[in-house]
Amino acid sequence: MSAISPPPPQTSSAELPPLPLTVEGASVLHQMFRVRWPAWKAHDEGERGVILREAASLFEEMESKQSAIFSLLGHKGDLLLVHYRNSVDELNQAELQIARTKLFDYLEQTTSYLSVVELGLYKSTIALYRSLAERAVEPFSKQWNSEIEETMQRQREAMRPRLYPSIPPLKYLCFYPMDRRRGEHKNWYRLAITERGRQMEDHGNIGQRYAGAVKQIISGSIGFDDWEWGVDLYADDPIVFKKLIYEMRFDEVSAVYSDFGTFYMGIRCPAGELGQLLSLDSPS
Repeated sequence: MSAISPPPPQTSSAELPPLPLTVEGASVLHQMFRVRWPAWKAHDEGERGVILREAASLFEEMESKQSAIFSLLGHKGDLLLVHYRNSVDELNQAELQIARTKLFDYLEQTTSYLSVVELGLYKSTIALYRSLAERAVEPFSKQWNSEIEETMQRQREAMRPRLYPSIPPLKYLCFYPMDRRRGEHKNWYRLAITERGRQMEDHGNIGQRYAGAVKQIISGSIGFDDWEWGVDLYADDPIVFKKLIYEMRFDEVSAVYSDFGTFYMGIRCPAGELGQLLSLDSPS
């Protein structure tokens, strides 16, 4: 009788590489502007009309390429422009097109944010790492890298609609940047990958409950901007932003390991209505 082979040893989470796999898609730029109202008001109505028609024509063209204008609420600015493109080169071209308009002379850019649409793959990563470890595939070897890339390519193809999204046709936008803490006492990056995966799954479960009311697009900005991620929330009811973000504050990944930057709230302005937005006349 042949001996029964013992089961393969289980790989502990401490032995798994710490880096979760991610897939990246569209490049994203947020531009926040303040209108130079004294200079804008100094023009007569006819001059302003010429400037607005030029700008509206450009923005209508850019809308078809996934750009959108939002009227900002509060003191942080007057306009928020959002651009999704296939590359950072295309974002640069969008910036330059706007800078060449006459309207740009009456805008002061208060800040901006650069990122790339990112989908984290904690669950798939952990399963793949464990499979490779159980087969004794040396981390970062040629076989390891080949199997990682094969998995990544499948994920890119399966998730392409989410990686290159259209800007949702919803009325309100809430945008904010965020970090994971890496301080002396609480450091997200020192947790085992399985523990981070568990917390992210719990975090995602909350978002799923709001799936019919809000559209969320996460973009990664490590190495691109001052924070680690940017979050775009789109909805037809702004109160849903408050409810979603407040509920998420109670889960572990937000309560213990997250820091948040400045929040921006905007109301969608179709390019054809830019003239109404910047009009000096009271709305009828």
